[in-house]
Amino acid sequence: MERELLLECQRNDRNAQRKVYEKMAGKLYAVCRRYLKNDEDIEEAMADSFYKIFTRINQLQNPDIFEAWARKIAVNECLQKLRTSRELHISLEEDHAFSAGSVSEQGSFEKDILSLLNFLPEGCRAIFNLFAIEGYPHKEIASMLSISEGTSKSQLNFARKRLQQLMVSHNI
Repeated sequence: MERELLLECQRNDRNAQRKVYEKMAGKLYAVCRRYLKNDEDIEEAMADSFYKIFTRINQLQNPDIFEAWARKIAVNECLQKLRTSRELHISLEEDHAFSAGSVSEQGSFEKDILSLLNFLPEGCRAIFNLFAIEGYPHKEIASMLSISEGTSKSQLNFARKRLQQLMVSHNI
């Protein structure tokens, strides 16, 4: 992100904020989509994320890490949404029905994998995203979700196994 654009955002310049929004909206939408299924929840998490980004941008000391900082805000908003809308249940028994037509046959491998994440239980999906995609260590995930490190590790293991099963059943 351009330093000057971020400085203008720090001065509450609405045009600069609009430009930052336009540059970041797609990236943050993808982050939110990995955690939340409901479009209304995604939109709410995005709106809350951008609100926090623009109201806290003065706290950003290094403009070079803006995108990572903004992604972290979006992840935290999604986790908060999961916690408040319905308890973030970590369960190995919860499973979601799926049909063979649910995954795009012509989509890219990455898109297919990301769409399969929707078939994981909420807790497993959140842990998989935090560990495999966002790169958080188990200790930090455990702290963020108020679970033990062992639970984080077992949920990640369950998510990986379930994704492998889904990939086989969908010929991915």
